[in-house]
Amino acid sequence: MPVQEKEALKARMSTPAMMIPEAMQALMALGTSTRKSGVSITTLQLVELRASQINGCSVCVDMHSRDLKKAGESDERIFGVAARRDNPSFDEAERAALTLAEALTRVSDRPDPVPDQIWEEAAQHYDEKALASLILAIANINVWNRLNIAVRQPVGAWRG
Repeated sequence: MPVQEKEALKARMSTPAMMIPEAMQALMALGTSTRKSGVSITTLQLVELRASQINGCSVCVDMHSRDLKKAGESDERIFGVAARRDNPSFDEAERAALTLAEALTRVSDRPDPVPDQIWEEAAQHYDEKALASLILAIANINVWNRLNIAVRQPVGAWRG
């Protein structure tokens, strides 16, 4: 049976943040501010990738995987983000940040979205300013994921 060509994917509309310049500026400023807190950019990118995987945002999974690759990350680490618990290429601080990202992304999955155990593990590796940055970065990527998912933004469109 022949494979049928898939119709080119198109977004329903432009990304809402692109249509409202003040919103774009605010989201970009929030993203920039999280990179000035002492949390490594690599950790923040891993967190963005993991939240995007959970949310099924193909645009952000593609973008953050590419960004990590450009920054010199190994395929093992990029592909292993979702299974980092048993992957020795992640350190304890990265595991704690990724676990926090999962909890804050899946807030409706349990009665206590961020149990003390998850919080305390993250707090062992990050001071309050760094935790604030992680929380803001996780919130911001969740906003981007929802914007892209709502309009069905196809992979690659953001690359111009």
